[in-house]
Amino acid sequence: MALKLSPKPMKVPILYVLRNLWVRKITTCLTAGGLSLVVFVFASILMLDEGLKKTLVNTGELNNIIVTRKGSDTEVQSGIYRNQAAIIENNPIVEFYETGKPFISKESVVLISLFKKNAAQQSNVVVRGTSAKGFQLRPQVEIVEGRNFRPGTREILIGSAISKGYAGARIGDDLYFAQGNWRIVGRFDAKNTAFDSEIWGDVEQLMQAFRRDNFSVLVFRSTEKKSPEQIQIEFDADPRLSQEVKREQNFYRDQSKALSKFINILGITLTIIFSIGATIGSMITMNATVTHRTSEIGTLRALGFKKKDILIAFLLESTILGALGGIFGISGSLLMEFSSFTTTNFQTFADLSFGFVMTPVIVFKALSIATIMGVIGGALPAIHAANLEIVDSLRSN
Repeated sequence: MALKLSPKPMKVPILYVLRNLWVRKITTCLTAGGLSLVVFVFASILMLDEGLKKTLVNTGELNNIIVTRKGSDTEVQSGIYRNQAAIIENNPIVEFYETGKPFISKESVVLISLFKKNAAQQSNVVVRGTSAKGFQLRPQVEIVEGRNFRPGTREILIGSAISKGYAGARIGDDLYFAQGNWRIVGRFDAKNTAFDSEIWGDVEQLMQAFRRDNFSVLVFRSTEKKSPEQIQIEFDADPRLSQEVKREQNFYRDQSKALSKFINILGITLTIIFSIGATIGSMITMNATVTHRTSEIGTLRALGFKKKDILIAFLLESTILGALGGIFGISGSLLMEFSSFTTTNFQTFADLSFGFVMTPVIVFKALSIATIMGVIGGALPAIHAANLEIVDSLRSN
C-alpha cells in the first residue's frame, strides 16, 4: 500500500486543505478579512503615491524647457528680471512661430487664499499669469466651458479641481484678490494634472495687480533640440543670466518628492503596525485550527503522509488565506480610483488635487505582502501540526 500511495503523496492533503477552507467559511472569511484590511491600506497608500506622481509628472510637457531662478525650488519662489527674459527670448535656441515671434511663455505665479466649499477654513491656490502661448505650450489644457480670458482685462479661468472644491468658483462669479474683483469667464480641464488646481489669467494684469516687476518662470521649446544640460552651460557662460534650466516634466517630478516621501513613510508605518496585528490574528486562527483537527492530522499520518507533507499542507492553507486577503483588499482599493484626494503640496504650500491610481506593480506588491503575512502567520502552527505524534493525535478524540 505504501508504494501505491507514494507517487501521489500530496494529493489528499491539498484536497483536504481546500475542503477545510470551504467547510469553515466563517473562520476563512474572518481571517482573510483581517489580512485584507492591511492590504487595502497598503494598496491605497501606494495608489495615492502613484496618483501624486502621475499628476505632477504629467503636468509638464517632455519637450518644454522651463527656466527658473537658481536656488528656487518652486515657481512661486522664482524671479526673472524683464531684461533677462528678453535675452532668453531672443536667444536662437528658442523656437519661433512661422510669423517670426518666439515660442515662449513668460509667466508669473503667486498664491492666494480661497474658502473651500462647505468649510470655514481657507486654502492656498496657485494663480498663474500666462498668455495664449502658455496654452499652446501645454496642449493637455483645454477650455471645456465658457471662453478664454481677454488680454488686458481682469478675467480669469479656473481649473476643474478649483470649480469642484471652492466656494464662488463658477463661471460668472467674481473672486476677490489683489485688491480687486476678477471675473470667472471659463473653466479648463488639464487631464488630471496639477494645472487643474490652478487659476489662469493675463500675465501683465496679474503682475500689475500684485505689484510684481519680475516674471516667475519662462517656458519655451528648443529649436536645436539641445538637452537642458547643454542649454545650462550656455546660460552659465553669460554673466547677465543666473537662471536654472530643466525639462518641464522633470521640474514637476521634483515637486512630488517631499510629499511622496511623506506618503511612503506614513504608508509603510501604518502597514507594519496593521500587518503585525493581522499576522498575529492569522497565527492564532491557524493554531486553533490545528488544535481542533488533531485527530484528522493523526489519521493523515497513519495513512502514510510524512511530516513534511503535513507541514506543506498547513503552510499552503495559510498561504491561500493570505492570497484571499490580498484579493479582497485589492478589490476594495480599486474602488478608491473613483475618488480624489486634496492635500497641501509641501513644495508650494498650495492645495493639490489628485486621484488614486492602480498599477500592475501595486497589485504585485499588495499580493506579495498578503502572501508573506499568510506564510508567517501559518509557519508556527504548521510546524506544530507536522510534529504531532500519530498515537497522541489519534487519542485526542
